[in-house]
Amino acid sequence: MAVLDIQITNSSLAEIQGALGATIDEGSWISTSYLIAEIIVIPLSAFLSRAVGMKNYLLTNTAIFVLSSCLCALAQDLPSMITFRAFQGFSGGVLIPLAMQIILEKLPQSKQSIGLSIFGISATFAPAIGPSLGGWITENFGWEYIFYLNVAPGLLLIAVLGALLEESKSDWSLLKHGDWAGIITMAVGLGCLEAVLEEGNRKDWFGSDLMVRLTVIAVLALSLWLMIELRTKEPFIDLRLFFKRNFFFSSIVNLAVGAGLYGPQYSFSLYLSQIQGYNALQIGEVMMWFGIPQLFVMPLIPWLTERIDGRILIFVGLLMFLLGFAMDVSIDYYVAGPQLVLPLVVRAIGLPLIFVPLSAIAVEGIESARLGSASALYNMMRNLGGSFAIAGVSTLLTNREKFHSQIISDTVSIYTPIVRDRLELLTNAFVSKGFDISVAQQKAVAVIDTTIRREANLLAFGDSFYIFAVIMACGCIAVLCLKKSSGKAAVGMH
Repeated sequence: MAVLDIQITNSSLAEIQGALGATIDEGSWISTSYLIAEIIVIPLSAFLSRAVGMKNYLLTNTAIFVLSSCLCALAQDLPSMITFRAFQGFSGGVLIPLAMQIILEKLPQSKQSIGLSIFGISATFAPAIGPSLGGWITENFGWEYIFYLNVAPGLLLIAVLGALLEESKSDWSLLKHGDWAGIITMAVGLGCLEAVLEEGNRKDWFGSDLMVRLTVIAVLALSLWLMIELRTKEPFIDLRLFFKRNFFFSSIVNLAVGAGLYGPQYSFSLYLSQIQGYNALQIGEVMMWFGIPQLFVMPLIPWLTERIDGRILIFVGLLMFLLGFAMDVSIDYYVAGPQLVLPLVVRAIGLPLIFVPLSAIAVEGIESARLGSASALYNMMRNLGGSFAIAGVSTLLTNREKFHSQIISDTVSIYTPIVRDRLELLTNAFVSKGFDISVAQQKAVAVIDTTIRREANLLAFGDSFYIFAVIMACGCIAVLCLKKSSGKAAVGMH
């Protein structure tokens, strides 16, 4: 539910903004506040769970997640909605890395591939069904119920954790002697970075003084964070894990996977709504084809990982992702939902081949005491990849649409016979409908202009899919740098 809530509001933002009296720019903070809080808490989760105790920390944050979800549904204005969404992100973000950490710490090695497969379904299937589920709930029940959806699973989780997860010792002294300089610089740096990535395109990037200031703060704070963590004897999160070859290159691949997972969700939703005129529910019915095949492939992964080198599975999965994007590069106006299903299915089959073996290779040989940091950093990289991709694709679509519009406009001249014939045909068509000749001529020109913009948009979307294919190719190169897995569990595990 925490992963699902990253995107479930996207298909319902118009309804939520209308109910709260917010503009489009103001309403964007409904998603941004959640993402900022989540990206900050993920690296903190291992440290805070040691201080408070794993069980207490999970129970508390699950309760806050359920409560803040209900408060989001009851919000009467934009400031309260943004505040409750931030609490929701801050508590929900805890669940993502700690779920993976529990799998790695509690399960014996023979069962870890099964555990990671189940975790993989939640981490990759949820983003795929988020838009469709959000759209369906909003269409049939109202936007409030996309938040009430968290209540039943949240209460179930509290009951299961309370009954089955053993008590763990708390160490409150960690809070007193904690690495607060590192925590503060990390929170400020990642928070400003996420705000720039989410709001940059709407604010004209560095044309906005606010974006410039936030970027400078992010660079300075993150630089200080790196220096502090690498010099401190007891850092709150162990960045030295990146010195391990497999963890470093696995994190690079995970960054690419995050980009390929979240970025296309955004661009496909825009394409289907702007070019094809689909509503939220129709978009969801198309995007669900990126989720359904995963349910059938994921159970096969433990069997495959026992028989095939994990690096080969990851490489094949990335190639399938690359192929899926390559199939969409030549997109045109006649490519709608049915024509997008095959590329979505190809990528959906490839994603499970990447997720489980990559997670296993990333944490192989890491000591038990460092697994919390490893899980937090690994999951943070995927979320950062998604944030970079969404920010990048929104800017790319804007700039490439302008570029292609200019190129097409230069070739569409009123002095060419084919354009004159088209304008005459359109003008006659409008005159036959009763319009005055001058009005008919204006409408004919408007149709030509709309067609140019539509074709420019299509070419821009094709460019975005080309970029995603290149990102997957970079991921393939990173896979070649991975050392072969020895098949050993993380040090100190069952």
